[in-house]
Amino acid sequence: MALEPCHAVAYFAPQVREHLTAVGLKGGWMCYFASRAAPMGAASASAVTAAFCYFHPRLVGRAIPDAWSFATPADVTIARLAGVDATYRALLDDADVRKAIDEAAGLARAAAEAADTDGRVLAKATAALDWPDQPHLTLFHAMSVLREHRGDGHVAAIVGAGLRGVEALVLAAAMGASPAELLQTARGWSQQEWDDTVEAMQARGLINGDGPTEQGRALHDDIEARTDVLATGPWDALGTQRTERLLELGRRVSARLVDVTGFPFPNPIGLPRAEA
Repeated sequence: MALEPCHAVAYFAPQVREHLTAVGLKGGWMCYFASRAAPMGAASASAVTAAFCYFHPRLVGRAIPDAWSFATPADVTIARLAGVDATYRALLDDADVRKAIDEAAGLARAAAEAADTDGRVLAKATAALDWPDQPHLTLFHAMSVLREHRGDGHVAAIVGAGLRGVEALVLAAAMGASPAELLQTARGWSQQEWDDTVEAMQARGLINGDGPTEQGRALHDDIEARTDVLATGPWDALGTQRTERLLELGRRVSARLVDVTGFPFPNPIGLPRAEA
């Protein structure tokens, strides 16, 4: 969580949106889906839906594959990095923050290069991109690899638990992680689809009118624990001392990024405020 803004600027910073629309993308959802999926190449809507897991195919289909008719994946990747560069540069006049970025970049890269990306589509595609030269962009790229590495593992944990993406959302809402209405609308599910999922999960004994059942809570906790286990590899390789140092530095950088971009942190639904 302390390091998340170092990657999340790609979805929240207005400079990134400006660069993405400048190469031809249309609207916030197209910018989001295309910029995150671009490392996979001109992926189909079904591939993006599968990789992102939580989103209704209908919502993805409004942006993908049309995005690739406006801009190539390579152009989108370049534009996103240019927007991130512009965002981070607002921090570089501060000598202390610049020093923190320089040190954090090396640590984050070491962790990202230790990540096993086999079977992790978004992480592997992101890791295959060239490393930027500047420390602030190295930090961003490293954190993007690590964020997708954890995200891919989370999807695997959800699927391994026998849940679909929308079912995981319903369970998260029952746990109080975020309001159900926000999770439903932000991921493109209709009220009827959401209600049908709630009913099905009640029938399975995972939730009731008051929240999760004991079985549902245990399933949710198991998914989160499994996600943590699947994400530990890069941090084990980095070691406790260097990981703690990266977290310390990351908190400094993240705090400044939140100030500069103005996005809510922690964000209750994980999406740009304009899309909420």
